[in-house]
Amino acid sequence: MVGSRLTANDHVGTIKARWGVNRMNYTVDPGLYALGRPTSESNVFVSANYKLSFDKLRSALSGISAWILVLNTDGINVWCAAGKRTFGTAELIRKIKANRLSEVLSHRKLIVPQLGAPGIAAHVVKKQTGFKVVYGPIRATDIPVFIKSEYQTTPAMRKKDFPLSERLVLIPMELIPSLKYMAIILPVIFVLSGFFGSGSFLENAMTNSLFGIIMLIGGLAAGTIITPAALPWLPGKAFSFKAMAAGLMTCVVIFALFLIISSNTLQAGYVLAMFLLASGLSSFLGMNFTGASTYTSLSGVRKEMKLAVPLQILAVISGLLIWMGSMYMTNA
Repeated sequence: MVGSRLTANDHVGTIKARWGVNRMNYTVDPGLYALGRPTSESNVFVSANYKLSFDKLRSALSGISAWILVLNTDGINVWCAAGKRTFGTAELIRKIKANRLSEVLSHRKLIVPQLGAPGIAAHVVKKQTGFKVVYGPIRATDIPVFIKSEYQTTPAMRKKDFPLSERLVLIPMELIPSLKYMAIILPVIFVLSGFFGSGSFLENAMTNSLFGIIMLIGGLAAGTIITPAALPWLPGKAFSFKAMAAGLMTCVVIFALFLIISSNTLQAGYVLAMFLLASGLSSFLGMNFTGASTYTSLSGVRKEMKLAVPLQILAVISGLLIWMGSMYMTNA
């Protein structure tokens, strides 16, 4: 039996998962859960075993006794798991049979989140188990109204927007892993820069790497922070293009500020190289948000990646070669 009230540990676990701490292990065991004191006539809500999804559902059912059937989605939320078919027809049928729902319930109805619809073939579930699949509202918070209206959804319940608050909450999950890679890349650039120039190794490293390091940090920020925050206002439709545009605009701002503040002379090749590296990095990182958006499809993402990833690799390789070449030519 579980309750609808979330504890302090639940909230802490959610925060940790949002920041990528033990994210893939933030799960609940698949199976049938009793929320409150359900009877054989109580509703059955289907959920993923990602604990954040499970908690969102049970907290929205405050004051309602119901059954929650948790599928094994490998710790992935309903929406993404439906695309991967782990929140799917076969798994739902397995859980119906494994938990003997036909013996627990006097009715034959399951309420499935609408975002799980791509993975569920309702007619197959009906044929093999006798259970009817009813698609609920997109937001769990609308479920009480959905029940009171005799399981009818309004147009608003069928529409999913992507507001700023939902975009911002995604940032840590992409930012933290990226910082780990940057912790390796930036020191490498610093060390390599030390081998070019007429001063000491440390002087060369500080002089030659400063602009590049700032530009790459800007590319990181553009891809993981600016892109989701400014998503509706960035040009283009593809996330890779939007993030590239964010990267280029960030580079322009950094370049202008550097010219104003710094007395160091910047070679054209060096500047071009860093524009390529930073915008390529931003484009790649920004593309990671495709799986969390409300207006991308699996086929569309694959099509975008097929075109964008080779261009991103080309930008990075070209940037590295131009950077090394400009450093060599300048100090030859």
